Amino acid sequence: MGDPAGIGPEITVKALAHPEVYERCRPLIVGDLSVLQQAAKTVERVSGGEISVPGFREIWEPAQGEYRYGMADVLNEKLVDMEHLEIGKVSSMGGNAAFGYVEKVIGLAMEGKVDATVTNPLNKEALNLAGHHFAGHTEIYAHFTGTKHYTMMLVHQNLRVVHVSTHVSLREACDRVKKERVLEVIRIADQACRDMGIHTPRIGVAGLNPHCGENGLFGREELDEIVPAVCQAMREGIRAEGPVPPDTVFSRARGGMYDIVVAMYHDQGHIPLKVVGFVYNQEAGKWDTVEGVNITLGLPIIRTSVDHGTAYDQAGKGTAGELSLLNAIDYAARFAGRPGESKYAMQENAGE
Repeated sequence: MGDPAGIGPEITVKALAHPEVYERCRPLIVGDLSVLQQAAKTVERVSGGEISVPGFREIWEPAQGEYRYGMADVLNEKLVDMEHLEIGKVSSMGGNAAFGYVEKVIGLAMEGKVDATVTNPLNKEALNLAGHHFAGHTEIYAHFTGTKHYTMMLVHQNLRVVHVSTHVSLREACDRVKKERVLEVIRIADQACRDMGIHTPRIGVAGLNPHCGENGLFGREELDEIVPAVCQAMREGIRAEGPVPPDTVFSRARGGMYDIVVAMYHDQGHIPLKVVGFVYNQEAGKWDTVEGVNITLGLPIIRTSVDHGTAYDQAGKGTAGELSLLNAIDYAARFAGRPGESKYAMQENAGE
């Protein structure tokens, strides 16, 4: 459900108002029933009844769920005191609740009780206020699954990006560009594309420095670390190319030249994807679309997520869009072995 003070509860309600979701999977909400009921009232009121918000059925084990449209099954964790919940505000209670939901779904997946997990946004400040000192979802999943080798993949339509590093300072990110890590991420990217049905993935590997360093003039990371990694990947039969100048590699991928891009650090990969996935309507004063999926690769379980934050400024208004969550649910179903067509399907198969 995500942070109870953010937009997660509202977009969860909106997503499960789509009957197509129930054709793709059996959705189970892990969160607080009281928060969801409040969110449902908000969404119904703001939509003027145009959105058919679901009712809720409290269960204690996934096997008890009925998974039928119109009555959402909820594992009620009871981590929120509604008298003290302030919508749109950072709080240790909100951070602790969001952490508790994530810990619960990881446990369910590790026990084989659910096939995939989908996360709504949490707030890192709230998380740390609650005493849970993680940089974000990815690190929580890695910790509780005992995973050492993982990476984040962002997806919007045919643009897919994986990262050599994510939640570290830019200075540290540069230091993390090492042959072994770059090669590891190339391998993970190749396997992820194959898991999505792209049989011969084409991988564009971004450079770190402007113009890929100009043969050492602007830095030697390309010569010393990235080129050796790409060469080793090619020897392994992976169709990797690079380093490609980071100011053009994403346009090439968007145009179909690559099925996935290996970015060297967080913002290098996030900015281009959000430029195409997040569209702000200046005239209307609102976001027309907030699309994109965040997928953690390398885990022993499936984890997909919305690619946006808690949006406290929109929370409680009933206006936040659910499209990114719908996309995340769709990808979770795909990775879980339900690859059928969906209303929310991405444009894929460029490398087939």
